[in-house]
Formats: sequence, structure tokens, C-alpha cells
Amino acid sequence: MHTVLITGGAGFIGQNLVHAWRDARPSDRLVVIDAMTYAANLRSLEPLIAERSIAFVRGDINDAALIRALFDEHRFTRVAHLAAESHVDRSIDDPEAFLQTNVLGTFTLLKSALDHWREAALLDRSRFLHVSTDEVYGSLGLDDPAFTEASPYRPNSPYAASKASSDHLVRSFVATYGMPALITNCSNNYGPYQHPEKLIPLMIIHALEGKPLPIYGDGSNVRDWLHVSAHCEALINVIERGRVGETYNIGGGNERNNRDVVGLICDTIDRAFVADSGLSARFPACPAASGKACRSLISFVTDRPGHDHRYAIDARKLESELGSRSHVDFSDGIGRTVHWYLDHEPWWRDITSGAYEAWIDRNYGARSVIQAKNLRA
Repeated sequence: MHTVLITGGAGFIGQNLVHAWRDARPSDRLVVIDAMTYAANLRSLEPLIAERSIAFVRGDINDAALIRALFDEHRFTRVAHLAAESHVDRSIDDPEAFLQTNVLGTFTLLKSALDHWREAALLDRSRFLHVSTDEVYGSLGLDDPAFTEASPYRPNSPYAASKASSDHLVRSFVATYGMPALITNCSNNYGPYQHPEKLIPLMIIHALEGKPLPIYGDGSNVRDWLHVSAHCEALINVIERGRVGETYNIGGGNERNNRDVVGLICDTIDRAFVADSGLSARFPACPAASGKACRSLISFVTDRPGHDHRYAIDARKLESELGSRSHVDFSDGIGRTVHWYLDHEPWWRDITSGAYEAWIDRNYGARSVIQAKNLRA
């Protein structure tokens, strides 16, 4: 049995990891900390908190006194560090917040863990997992081989640079202090409880509300898509069975350009409306409610600065050493995700309020429309 600290546990990947950990290792004691910024939501964790299956602390990982007090109280032997600012567009608007949380917050957490584990003689039985991103590697051409764990770091956004910095901090603590840490770099996640600012939930919600579906540039940017459930399984596997000091890439094996992703979402929503006539009454503004194609909402807008063209993950190390590989087909995963948002309308309605709408207007409304286009499969 371990006592586990999960940072950023009220975020998208964090809350999915809490549930996955609870299911996979029910005897472990879980403590979740989150600063509860705009992207955090406790709704999925509230039943676990109420029944005391987990303990929740609202706090900032930059608060060294709080973090050290938590280590002294709970004697953690596992840390899954997911707390991070993670949206590229927001990092362009406000890079300082990303440096504060992603770099300085990671340092505070590393220092607190190391000091406690040394003093409590727990260093040999403890593990620190730092969850990072493939964006630290920069951008690939269409014919370039996928990123491996040996790929050089070439971050192109303040977000990616802040995560690259935190990766280097973790690696330095391993080499200098013998910190029992591991790093994972994952591709783009999708699935339940993802904040509506991200591409897939943004397109789902906008389509349901009959709003434009803005795609940056010509939509040719390629990402590897990883369902959050497969990611969480891999994270637990890495922290328990991975080699200390190693980095493991986690990918979905689903490379798609943004045009195809948005088109698949539109087609999935169209089919859902055909199968369930009640959706037309719930979402009358959606083109599918009147028998039209959601693809009619697609438009192309001016690209964002520093937009990486392609990410691709080579996850063979993870599979060969730990037997982990993504098990979710992308079309099936998108279907499950679309239906999750259809079934959880109150959850995203709570989020898509004034502050969210103001940010969408600021980020997308100021971009000129290159063309509106009804894409065909």
C-alpha cells in the first residue's frame, strides 16, 4: 500500500487518473491537491470526497509550507505530478503564469519531496512521476520519424518551453540528488471532463450550439490523439514498474490532421441526431436538428503564432519495457467522447459562462476568417 499525492487532480487528466488509480489500486490512500483555477472541476470527484475514498486539498504547488506540511502529515511514497497550465493559446497571452506553475511549482514539489524522503528514510521506496507533453520536442515535417525519448528538445511556445524547463529540472534532481523520479511525455489527450477550450470539446459544444467551428490555418496540422483512459493506465504502469530516471513516451497511435478530426466529430454528431430524435429538441440550433450537416459550420481562421505543424509519438519503449499500448481506436474514442458531452450537458454548461465566452471571443473572434467550407469526408 502507498500513500499517493496527485497534483492537479481536479483537472482533465488528473481527475481521470484519480478514478483509474482508485480502481486499479484500491488499497492505496489518495490525496489530491489542486489550485482550482479556471480549468479545474471537482464534480467527478465529489462522490469520492464525500465517501472519504480520497482526501482533497485546495492549494497551490508553489506554496512550499503547505506542500511540506502535506508530506509530513501523509508520508507520501508516490507523487503523480500533473498540476500545470496547459493551453498553448493562453500561454501566448500570459506566459508568466506558465512559468510560475510549470517551472517554479515543479521545483517546489521536487524539493519538498526530496527533503521529506531523505529525512524519513523513504527515498528507496518512493517514486515521483512527472507528467509532461510531446510539445517539448517541437514540430515535425510530414515525413519525419516520430519523436522518441532521445529526440532533442525544441519547444516553440511558452507552454512547451515551460514544460521543457520542468522536464530538465526533474532530470537534474535525478542526476544530482538521486531523486527517484520518472518522466512521461504524452501526445494530445481527449475524453471525458476535458475543458471546453480544447479542440475536441470546443468543436463538439460549438456544433451542438450551431456556432462556427474555427480551424487554424488550412487545418493540415497533425496531432497524435490519445484517449485519456489509455493514458492513465500507462501512467500507473510507469510509476509502479518503470525504471527510475527514465523517460517514457505515451502515444495513441492515431495521427490525424485537424480537418479530419473536426470532420469526424461533425459526422459523429450527425449520426447521433439521426439515432436519437430527442436531441433535436435539446439542441435546436445544431444543424443536425434540421437534417443538415454539422460540417456546414466549419471555417478556417488565421493561424496562431508558433503553431507546430505535426506531433507524432514513438511509444515502442513503453510497450517493450512495460507492455503498455493504447487500446482505444480513434473513431470509437470520438464516438464515446461525443456521447459523453451529450450526456453531461449540465457539466459543460456550468463552464461555458461569461469568462469562457469572453476568452473565446478574444482568441477566435479577433482572427480573420480565411474561408468557410463544408468539408466532405
